[in-house]
Amino acid sequence: MSNLESTASEFDCAAGPSEGIEVLEPREVPLGGPRAILVRRTLPQRERSLIGAWCFIDHYGPHDIATAGGMDVPPHPHTGLQTATWLFSGRVEHRDSGGVHAVVRPGELNLMTAGAGICHSEVSVDAQSAPILHGVQLWVALPDAARDAERAFDHYAPEPVSLPGATALVFLGELAGRRSPVESFTALLGAQLDLEPRTDLVLDVDPGFEHGVLCDTGAVQLSGVPLGSGAVGYQGTGHRELSLRNPGDSPARVLLLGGTPFGSELVMWWNFIGRSHEEIVAFRQLWQDGDERFGAVDGYRGRLDRLPAPPMPPLRLRPRS
Repeated sequence: MSNLESTASEFDCAAGPSEGIEVLEPREVPLGGPRAILVRRTLPQRERSLIGAWCFIDHYGPHDIATAGGMDVPPHPHTGLQTATWLFSGRVEHRDSGGVHAVVRPGELNLMTAGAGICHSEVSVDAQSAPILHGVQLWVALPDAARDAERAFDHYAPEPVSLPGATALVFLGELAGRRSPVESFTALLGAQLDLEPRTDLVLDVDPGFEHGVLCDTGAVQLSGVPLGSGAVGYQGTGHRELSLRNPGDSPARVLLLGGTPFGSELVMWWNFIGRSHEEIVAFRQLWQDGDERFGAVDGYRGRLDRLPAPPMPPLRLRPRS
């Protein structure tokens, strides 16, 4: 998914451990131009830009594409990151310049590695059989040793894991004795948790990880702190347990994201992750020039051949630590 904010602001992509629970509130961002759908964006933000290597969280839907139109993101570039698409309902057609053509379905991880450069498109499909689009788009920052990796695409459909009063789908890393076979460049965790009504769930977690809990539906609490829909509760390193509660009479659903603190300095602007202002400027110019670094998407039949980059902001982008 592309970052289509018109300001295309710079963000400091670094964060350290914190005491207690922080609640990161989302902001609404249009996705897709004049007839855009609205997404709730929680990362990046100035208060905290990273949870492990997770650096971007867009939460969208439920959105009725049969009546209001859906997602149509033209080919756009990425560098230095991976995109992870996770749906709760609906279908999204993915095409990329690595030659991959896939349909993203609920409960299945689709992880695209941009590395040195890739471009891709995303279009919601099957309006009659799957009319409600609802899910998340996540980005993972690549460490220095992997940020120029080859283009790649991984697909994985995890089997559900039964927990006391809950069910988990572990799509990255390890939780509750289940490990995803999908390899990551840094230590990561990604899982969907479905909580039954009036449930208390305590999970054993890696104390070297920081964790974020994205509330999708329900009245979820993280260590007693309530989370609204689209909000992310942050728990820093040093904790061996993560405590969730659903006090309501209806089921609840969250996404649990975690990882070791990223540590490296980086700059994130528009759809690029780099290490300096000069790198970002160069990436933008290469995309505008149609350089083969990003390749081309075959088969996209949308409103634009490719998404142009916004103008650079009138300031120098600075890496932060």
